[in-house]
Amino acid sequence: MSKKVLIVDDSSVMRMTVSSILKESGYEVIEADNGQSGFDKAMATPVDLIISDVNMPVMDGLSFVRLLKEQSQYRFVPIIMLTTVTGQSDIEAGKAAGVKAWMVKPFDKAKLLGAVAKLLG
Repeated sequence: MSKKVLIVDDSSVMRMTVSSILKESGYEVIEADNGQSGFDKAMATPVDLIISDVNMPVMDGLSFVRLLKEQSQYRFVPIIMLTTVTGQSDIEAGKAAGVKAWMVKPFDKAKLLGAVAKLLG
């Protein structure tokens, strides 16, 4: 059975790009355009991994991660932040919230797939 990945990003182009890369590699993909929508979708359908942006309307990525990690079924689900944010304080806040990997846009396709495979492996 293929692993389900939730992509949370307010950029439809970024969601489409990441989604097509993951689908080509055999992953099932669910998309959301902000943290609140991502949380709602994660609660409705269990996912194996989450890729989220930081800066989004309605609910930002770090708030989304914190809220998600409060849910027992998501305590150990890996989260990758895929973002333009590079500040050390943001990265540390992400790690403290439960983010497993931090990748900066524009991203390398092979590195993204490698991180996804490693975290799901």
